[in-house]
Amino acid sequence: MVTLLVATSIDPASINPANALLAMPGWQPLPSLQDMKSFSNQGVRMLVHGNSIIREDHLEKRWEDATGEVVDEVIFFSKHTAVSNRPALTVHPIGVPHLREGDVAPQGGKPGWAAPPNPRIGPWLRLLKRIAESHNLVPEFEITLEGTHHGPETNKPTMFLEIGSTEEYWKRQDAAQVMAQLVWEGLGLGGEADVGNWSRENDKKRVLIGIGGGHYAPRHMDVVLKDGVWVGHLLSGYSLPMEDPNQSKVEKSVEIGGTWREAIKAAFEATKLAFPGGEILAHLDHKSFKGWQKNALTGFLGEQNIKIGKPNDFY
Repeated sequence: MVTLLVATSIDPASINPANALLAMPGWQPLPSLQDMKSFSNQGVRMLVHGNSIIREDHLEKRWEDATGEVVDEVIFFSKHTAVSNRPALTVHPIGVPHLREGDVAPQGGKPGWAAPPNPRIGPWLRLLKRIAESHNLVPEFEITLEGTHHGPETNKPTMFLEIGSTEEYWKRQDAAQVMAQLVWEGLGLGGEADVGNWSRENDKKRVLIGIGGGHYAPRHMDVVLKDGVWVGHLLSGYSLPMEDPNQSKVEKSVEIGGTWREAIKAAFEATKLAFPGGEILAHLDHKSFKGWQKNALTGFLGEQNIKIGKPNDFY
């Protein structure tokens, strides 16, 4: 079982962390895969291609077919863009579960699909914060989760590590070094135990799925920053399309149109796959919903036997 790291040479926020990591001890070049450079270090493989990071689908399968090695997880280096232009280091799962079949996926992926979230997301967010603080990048850089969004398609537990939010920051070598250090420590390449290993550390067995709120999941972040919290998919409000019934009271979720049910189901099933034996609890950003939305959501979660957790339920 190997970990597959993926970077693209056309994005400085992707290739710079990859190069910083490759400058650390133990890396050996491997034969190219379909014109992609590849490298090996213990149980970790790095792939570097020259295309859009969100368009190269199923690299894990292509690696497995070419080498016979089974891929356990996939981690992508990428840039982050934001209207605010604020410098940020982000971690997030991927998927576009709210899109209907036939919809165009403008940022890659397949409509209705969500990749299993990498179980390391919560532990690595906390590790990223500590490393960034030790490199004096905080408070200049915000350390944050993002909601589930974009591709590429993969069926393995996956996460994106991103530097944002403008070209000035994408090229920052200190930010690239922090991301490289995160992977070095997080995967145990320096000889210490790896961080966020679900099969070894899953003593509490409770996993948060975030429902609602903004793209940077502030209400969910309040919980995930606590030690010991595991995190799966994060469905921001825009990933829960709900058609307003124009009624003051809605008792049954069946009356609310939109793809929010499909998004929740896909996110829940993918999170279950990533955390075998875990208890998946929904954490709602209550203040982000109108009354009729909250009624519909809680009713649907009950029908699906998805328990709703309060912050203290996760740690």
